[in-house]
Amino acid sequence: MDDQKESLRKIITTLALKNEEIQNFICCLKQNLENLEANSNRVQEDLESEFSSLHAVLDELKEGMVTRIKQERASRTYELQSQLSACTKALESSEELLELANQTLCSSENDSFTQAAKEIKDSVTMAPAFRLSLKAKASDSMNHMMVDFTQERKMLQAITFLPVPATPEINVAECQVFDNTITVVWTLPEPDSKIDHYILEYRKTNHEGSPRAREDYPWMVVEGIKETEYTLTGLRFDTRYMTFRVMACNKAVAGEFSELVTLETHAFVFKLDAGSAHQNLKVEDLSVEWDSSGGKVAVQDIRKEKNRTSSPMHSPARTAMMSPKRAPSARVGRDRFTAESYTVLGDAMIDAGQHYWEVRFDKESKVFAAGVALRSLGRFDQLGKSNASWCIHLNNWLQQSLTAKHNNKARTLDCPIPDRIGIYCNYEEGTLSFYNSRTKTLLHTFRTKFQQPVIPAFMVWNGSFSVQTGLQVPSIVLCGQKRNSNTSSSNASLT
Repeated sequence: MDDQKESLRKIITTLALKNEEIQNFICCLKQNLENLEANSNRVQEDLESEFSSLHAVLDELKEGMVTRIKQERASRTYELQSQLSACTKALESSEELLELANQTLCSSENDSFTQAAKEIKDSVTMAPAFRLSLKAKASDSMNHMMVDFTQERKMLQAITFLPVPATPEINVAECQVFDNTITVVWTLPEPDSKIDHYILEYRKTNHEGSPRAREDYPWMVVEGIKETEYTLTGLRFDTRYMTFRVMACNKAVAGEFSELVTLETHAFVFKLDAGSAHQNLKVEDLSVEWDSSGGKVAVQDIRKEKNRTSSPMHSPARTAMMSPKRAPSARVGRDRFTAESYTVLGDAMIDAGQHYWEVRFDKESKVFAAGVALRSLGRFDQLGKSNASWCIHLNNWLQQSLTAKHNNKARTLDCPIPDRIGIYCNYEEGTLSFYNSRTKTLLHTFRTKFQQPVIPAFMVWNGSFSVQTGLQVPSIVLCGQKRNSNTSSSNASLT
């Protein structure tokens, strides 16, 4: 009995799911019918509007051509009528002279004949009939205004519904990813002169292959592309991949999206580890600002703790005397920097490959430094003053100077001080280079052999800075590294 009930419950569940599925499909069909009705009315209205516009153009063209014919006819009629009137008057005058001449010829009076003959001769000389042009001033032909709409008629007969544009195909082999730009190239199965533009959509993702039902990033849209390629610039590669799709559009309709194409966007991405930051550093995302009240706040917290309990285990004195290695850590495995080491580290280690990031700093900062450090960098150690860190160091305390520092040795850099520095690290080659990020001018290169993974490291006193990650190694930097591999300065020469 229990087995039958369980079997019946499964059947009920299956039927309920199937019924729900069918109900959803019925809703979809009803929605499709409503959409079909609305879309049919819309395209019919568009068709009638287009034909009305076409009729209006033809009517306007016909009216203009008929007007030209009427004007031509009126002009020629006036010319011919004027010429006809002049000829009629000349003929009447000539007939009168002819009749007078005949009468004079028949006269028998010699005296009157001589005088009359002379007058007739003078009249004939001045007669309009002998000054007329007997060539028509205007032609009766209107052949120059004949029309032949055979070609146009064929074009009108060829009018039909616009075809839906073919689906483009993204050519992965032609696509390029470099210098934080992506060029996407696509083709159509065959040329289509009716294509007006393309729409490109792209989305960041950390997953290769087919899109998931719910993605973390929305589609970004680029419209009005006239060519079969497009370059996206100024990108920040903070995910592993970017997915692309494109569709073609004519004047009226859009085609289907192309198959999704996923391109790898490799770049070094990290955040600042606020747990490692000195108490006087205010860390917000990738920005850091000197906060002189940070240490005071910490002392106030200790006093509050003292008032809260008198337990020896919670004594402020005990807390203050606690060994640095045993001090509570805001982040597992990393003590907060203290004393005069106004330092903060990145949260990602470099143990392979080539990486690049940039830092923009306030040139009025009393002290600023940026570079890399070993995880073992002591909480009291300032950047560049031990063998566990390499950095470029700006000092505005007494006079402004820019130096490269490692293991408490420094080399003064004779160059303009930039406000934005690019940092390049090649772990396998043991190369750490600093660039003016705006001009990509090389400032200094350390050459060493990293025995342990390194971490981006920064220090600031009475100033501020912000970090930009998600950057690829610029191609000009890669070329410069190859060209300068044998000429760059090294840490061994620091004094």
